[in-house]
Amino acid sequence: MKETKELTKFETLLQLNVNGKVEKKKSGNTELTYLSWAFAVAEMEKAYPDWEYNILEFNGSPYQFDEKTGYMVWTEIKAGGKTKKMWLPVMDGANKAMSNVKQEYSVKGYNGAPPVKKFVEPATMFDINKTIMRCLVKNIAMFGIGLYIYAGEDLPEDGENKASEAPKQQKQPIKDLPKIEEFISAEQGIELENLAKQANIDICKAYKIEKIIDLPASKFEKTKNVLLNRIANKPKVIEGLPKVGDRLSEEEISIKAEEFRKAKEGE
Repeated sequence: MKETKELTKFETLLQLNVNGKVEKKKSGNTELTYLSWAFAVAEMEKAYPDWEYNILEFNGSPYQFDEKTGYMVWTEIKAGGKTKKMWLPVMDGANKAMSNVKQEYSVKGYNGAPPVKKFVEPATMFDINKTIMRCLVKNIAMFGIGLYIYAGEDLPEDGENKASEAPKQQKQPIKDLPKIEEFISAEQGIELENLAKQANIDICKAYKIEKIIDLPASKFEKTKNVLLNRIANKPKVIEGLPKVGDRLSEEEISIKAEEFRKAKEGE
């Protein structure tokens, strides 16, 4: 009879499937995965009811700051008789380290275009608070919950060594997991931004998103075609006619009214 090995708490938590609690976001050519901090804390409470976490302070502030490298936050967790620390730099949406001043950098232009200037805004307490919670989730992962996310895995370990099995069985995909939407790349975002300016369309307002790069990848081609069609059918400006949105002066209104009156009398 095969003896069943009793799993340690770490191994049990390592098998916990958190795929339905993650959010994926593209930053350039990199796809980042985030685990809900509320879910991570809830699972930690179940596993270690007496656990404690601390946000490390530096001179009374919940962050470490260096003028050359920017901001760094630290967390510490005590659970199961162990103490583990984690750290994380404060970054913007493009995964660039933030400092206390505005920074400039360049990215490669789309399709041979000149480099595009980008900026990293100074960090705010909102950015620091958000990073602290992400750091806490990463710290919790050291106890097994969602650790496989940081190893680039799609699914947790199954708890058994099947390398010696013959014939080798393929892992079956887990069913009924919510589909995680991917976002457009930075290059696609630049392309849409240029087309949107020519078509005079606000993509963010149309899709109710904060930035163009938050547009789902599945909507890229459709959006691009709509913009190209709008540009192709954009009405031409006729010389001598006021542009849409221009207001006539009182004198121009009087002249137009007189022209309409004479035209009406001549009918």
